[in-house]
Amino acid sequence: MKQAFNPYLPSYEYVPDGEPHLFDGRVYVYGSHDLFNGASFCLGDYVCWSAPADNLADWRYEGVIYRRKQDPLGKDGIMNAMYAPDVCRGKDGRYYLYYFIGYKGLISVAVSDTPAGKYEFLDFVRYADGTPIGKKGEPLQFDPGVFDDGGKFYLYTGFGPVNYPAFLLGGHKPSRHGAMCFELCDDMRTVKGDFTYIGVKGKAEGKGTPYEGHEFFEASSMRKFGGKYYFIYSSFRGHELCYAVSDRPDGGFVYGGTLVSIGDVGLGVTEKNARNYLGNTHGSILEIGGQYYVFYHRHTNRHAFSRQACAEKIRFEDGKFLQAEVTSCGLNSGPLEGLGTYEARIACGLYSERGSYFSGVMKKPKGRRPYFTQSGKDREKDPDQYIANFCGGSCALFRYFDLQRATKIAVTVRGVGGGVIVVRTEEGGKPCAILPIPRGKGERTVCADFSAAGVLPLCFSYEGKGRVDFLSFTLSE
Repeated sequence: MKQAFNPYLPSYEYVPDGEPHLFDGRVYVYGSHDLFNGASFCLGDYVCWSAPADNLADWRYEGVIYRRKQDPLGKDGIMNAMYAPDVCRGKDGRYYLYYFIGYKGLISVAVSDTPAGKYEFLDFVRYADGTPIGKKGEPLQFDPGVFDDGGKFYLYTGFGPVNYPAFLLGGHKPSRHGAMCFELCDDMRTVKGDFTYIGVKGKAEGKGTPYEGHEFFEASSMRKFGGKYYFIYSSFRGHELCYAVSDRPDGGFVYGGTLVSIGDVGLGVTEKNARNYLGNTHGSILEIGGQYYVFYHRHTNRHAFSRQACAEKIRFEDGKFLQAEVTSCGLNSGPLEGLGTYEARIACGLYSERGSYFSGVMKKPKGRRPYFTQSGKDREKDPDQYIANFCGGSCALFRYFDLQRATKIAVTVRGVGGGVIVVRTEEGGKPCAILPIPRGKGERTVCADFSAAGVLPLCFSYEGKGRVDFLSFTLSE
């Protein structure tokens, strides 16, 4: 059986905001669709990937499941991007896809007979009088999450920025009181009554509460474990997924904690010394056979518009989730094998001598900072992602390997840099290999003796002048 890595989809695929669901023995991930080097968020049509529940390394491309032009609001242009969707199976056995398009303030729903589509536009979600939700002066409807509670269906929405100009929200107001909830009728397009706030506090009301510092911002998602309801959301800090807990699905939620931070903030590090470039993240939890996984996304290419799907095992004890550490082995059954060739793009930590930065909506200059990228344009084949601009003070972290047999390590690079790559099993620790990189332009591989044993991370740092593209490394006997 092949190994699983992070990101778990092919390196040319940019699917953020992943909502994982288990339908009939397969895991389906529904997310937005970024483009490589895109000019804004979520410019692609919706695609779907799935894998057998017993082999989370074997992902299958299900193709384009829904196109923007199928929505009456979906004219071309970046202001009509389709944002984070979610899916559930209705009482009629069909599958319903909920999504938000272009800051129009409406939630759309499409339907299919199978989990992977093709989906067809059904309607906008509406009140009983036929008015679409979002047309009665409510806060902006955004990032819908849908949840089946044993035949009762709930829709969650909300967007909690502070001091955003109205034109950035399409003239709508933000959700000052946090996340909102509607109950859905069996037709999956009509809501029962008005919405309620569920108690997950936004920035405007979080001070002095357990939510302070982790207030609701976006990315509503609901799950149920052990009779309790777990509301999952992206906090105001952006780089973390948090959760809140209640005994009911429509209110009473209390703050639970952090599920994952894409920079491991909270696990002995701060935002100033994060182990990865920060930015927004979005995802949820999936339980398979007693094992829990948190799905999220990372950032690439120095900006916020080329995000990739990642996942981690997460511990669930006494009704509480313990923050997951970001790794390279993610959905694998255990640590990665200590022999073989690994692409540099599976690094779970990447930063420069100046630390990391927050990937906002503006492209960042190269400077002396490494970053994940690929050659050419956006495409659906021919993966070649790598770490570019690997220069003095750069660090790439890979977790975890079962290092019992390797006695040699080689790195493959290209570019004009000439220096040394030092390999350690802990940041700042004793070197376990030193690889001199000769100056040159083309691709070259350098080998050195290697000494380490145990289940360990590998940390590659560059010392010297110039910069190289870090393509891969190989562990051998």
